[in-house]
Amino acid sequence: MNTNDLMIENMNKNKKLIAMSLPIFVELMLQLLVGNIDQIMVSRVSQSSVASIVNANQVMNLVIIVLSMSAAATTIILSQYLGAKDEKSASEICMASIVMIIVAGLGTTIFIAILHQPLFRFMHVQKEVLREASLYLLIVAGFNVVQGVYLVFSAILRAFTLMKEVMFVSIIMNVMNIVGNAILINGWFGFPQLGVVGAAISTACSKVVGMLLMIYIFKKKINVPLSLSYLRPFPWGHLKKILRVAVPSGTESLSYNASQMCILSVVNQFGTLVTATKGYCSIFANISYVYALAIGEATQVVLGYFIGSKRLDLVRKRVYMTTVIALITCVGVSTLLFLGGNWVFYIFTDAPTIISLGKKILGIEIILEFGRAVNIVMTRSLVSVGDIKTPTIVGIIFQWCVALAGSYFFGIHLGLGLIGVWIAMTMDECLRGIIFFIHFGREKWKKNWKFESE
Repeated sequence: MNTNDLMIENMNKNKKLIAMSLPIFVELMLQLLVGNIDQIMVSRVSQSSVASIVNANQVMNLVIIVLSMSAAATTIILSQYLGAKDEKSASEICMASIVMIIVAGLGTTIFIAILHQPLFRFMHVQKEVLREASLYLLIVAGFNVVQGVYLVFSAILRAFTLMKEVMFVSIIMNVMNIVGNAILINGWFGFPQLGVVGAAISTACSKVVGMLLMIYIFKKKINVPLSLSYLRPFPWGHLKKILRVAVPSGTESLSYNASQMCILSVVNQFGTLVTATKGYCSIFANISYVYALAIGEATQVVLGYFIGSKRLDLVRKRVYMTTVIALITCVGVSTLLFLGGNWVFYIFTDAPTIISLGKKILGIEIILEFGRAVNIVMTRSLVSVGDIKTPTIVGIIFQWCVALAGSYFFGIHLGLGLIGVWIAMTMDECLRGIIFFIHFGREKWKKNWKFESE
């Protein structure tokens, strides 16, 4: 057995996969905090300030999806070239991704600067929330290029299995963000008390530091050269490969977040307190499924190496084992949060209305996580093995026809409010999870690869 075969066999072990996923988990949890810590730290100032950040972050989620399209595709394709030991193509993929992310970052910044007010009107953002939401969004969106470059270098480092280094950068970013928030939101050490604006400034500064650290680690740890010479002539073939993965999968994610923005417009009609409750419950939901995202991303790297090494025989078992681990963690964490009840909401608020409604939502969330765990793993796995159309088409149909339409029907028509919205989202996640699981098991994705597995 040669060195490459030993590496592949080692990557296929659960122990190795979990070791790869844990730094990603910490990184994603901390990335989540970069946005959500703003909500946490302004929650003691004003519930309308929380609602403003909830609405602004919903728009920013769309931007991050666009920026992540290139980054996620870079990890998948770069892993395949590394598995095949093709260093020249690896360099060209990295350069093409960086160019693409810079263009996307500039485009999204211009988009938000021009259209943020119509977007907020479409979302039925309350008048008392609109000004702060606009200020927060414009400041954070002004650093979209920085966010994009950070994401693409993070993706490159992951493909080289440098997950710990990415994790440490996230830790530094979050410490900076928390300290900056404390100073600028509250006006400590002689600084003005800026509230939501202070939270946005702190978030933007932490992203700049994160980007610079990512570039520094790349130069120190990775031997793959980056040079403008790899862009002459421009590697259109590699860019097409990135887009072939990025656009369909990114479209699905974009559709999901766009549908969530529309769902938030439904929730906003129930009042500021319900919007704040939705924001808190979404944070808890993120905590429930963040490890599934981490192990799903680690699995994408492993599958890329399998495909690059022509080992399709290892794919199915690896994906099923990952699904089991994701189910255990998603459902387990959501159950613990539900049992925590009052205590977890006291982190944010002592308002009885929010706590009472929030506890009911967390009960429904347990069922929702069954479907979400399967969705996360299966969607990423299908994209990694070249079956991009299925999760894209199914995702778009169900997100709009089940999640959004159901939110309006159960929430407004039947008068169930936020509970009805969560029921609709649960139906969406569980139905898609069943479809993806059955589809992956049929192994039609194998015909995407011309070689035979060994």
